[in-house]
Amino acid sequence: MATTAIPAGPPSTKRAVFNTIRGSLGNLVEWYDVYVYTVFASYLQSSFFADGEPNAGIYTMGIFAITFVMRPIGSWFFGRYADRHGRRPALVFSISLMAGASLLIALTPTAESIGSAAVVMLVLCRLLQGFATGGEYGTSATYMSEAATPGLRGFFSSFQYVTLVGGHVLAQVTLLIQQSVLTDEQIASFGWRIAFGIGALGAVVVLFLRRSMDESLQTEVDGKRSGSMTELFTAYPKQLLICFLVTLGGTVAFYTYSVNGPLIVKSTYADQGMTATWINLAALVLLMVIQPLGGLLSDKIGRKPLLVGFGIAGVLWSWTFLNLLPRVETPMVSFLLLAGTYVILTGYTSINAIVKAELFPAHVRALGLGLGYALANSMFGGTAPVIYEAAKEKDALDAFGIYVTIAIGVSLVVYVFVLKNRALTFLDAEQARSVSAG
Repeated sequence: MATTAIPAGPPSTKRAVFNTIRGSLGNLVEWYDVYVYTVFASYLQSSFFADGEPNAGIYTMGIFAITFVMRPIGSWFFGRYADRHGRRPALVFSISLMAGASLLIALTPTAESIGSAAVVMLVLCRLLQGFATGGEYGTSATYMSEAATPGLRGFFSSFQYVTLVGGHVLAQVTLLIQQSVLTDEQIASFGWRIAFGIGALGAVVVLFLRRSMDESLQTEVDGKRSGSMTELFTAYPKQLLICFLVTLGGTVAFYTYSVNGPLIVKSTYADQGMTATWINLAALVLLMVIQPLGGLLSDKIGRKPLLVGFGIAGVLWSWTFLNLLPRVETPMVSFLLLAGTYVILTGYTSINAIVKAELFPAHVRALGLGLGYALANSMFGGTAPVIYEAAKEKDALDAFGIYVTIAIGVSLVVYVFVLKNRALTFLDAEQARSVSAG
């Protein structure tokens, strides 16, 4: 069985910074391509659905949710590929697919031109993006965790969510710029195409950057089945289940807070588009810049306290957040509500990648991490926006708030009773062997 070359000794801080930047840039572009859809969702409705369609909002968010069907498949494919052939080739492959899908969306004709075929093309492109994103998360989380210096794994791996949220920030900035120079009619006509075209171009640039990335730290896996589903399910079923349950509440909270939250703000300030965009942008920038603080804190006190803090606060706050935010009509108060909620969310987002990476050994890490995350993300995270839209239509937002609270509560039980704080991990053992080999 082929093995990946092993660097002599643990990664230096210089090398960790260099590879984290290159890995993060790709993550940034891929998640821009994911979130530009939600940011421009109201403009996409008019292009892909007939005027007067009463369920256009639900259908648009439904297409967003459908893409999550492909994430477990993408995680399986790219996780297996990354564990067998290396993290770098898998990351190059995923960004290539994302670039092609974004370009196709930018060029897709509208419903006015080709009827329902426009929606079909949009769904197919989004499915391809879901496949690529499924591979991106697990592989990039694995790469950043392995490329980090031992005492700063939380800090370096937190940049996955810096760039994940950064993709959302860039999408909001793109909308803000367009709103300042174009009319709503122009954005609905061609502005959204420019936004997707930017994503395609950025992905091409990152493609060339990723080709020169170092391979991350791995240990020898001769005699073991790298990237094997059989190996994963027979040797590490507990770790896979923990990964799934750790993700469940966190992903529901993430999409509820960071997707539904901004959409609520946009609805509240529907007649003040720039105001809504500024509120959402400022809150998302805050969420982005505090991720390394959470990661660094976890390196000092351990991962478990942050997850437990997120779980307790999420259980107590989510229902109130969903009921209070739509009633607020003062921009500063809306921002403060979003900002405070994002501080709570950081207890999960800043460290979730490293927590999951530390569960698995190198030969099944990308597969186990990616699959556990993608299954929970597809079943619970990606469906949160469309469930919210349906609950709003049925005047059942209280029920949705209870759903979010229960989901976070399930994960909180795992954080408290299953996870151990500051225990030795597979990454510790692998890097220790690397030092001995060096």
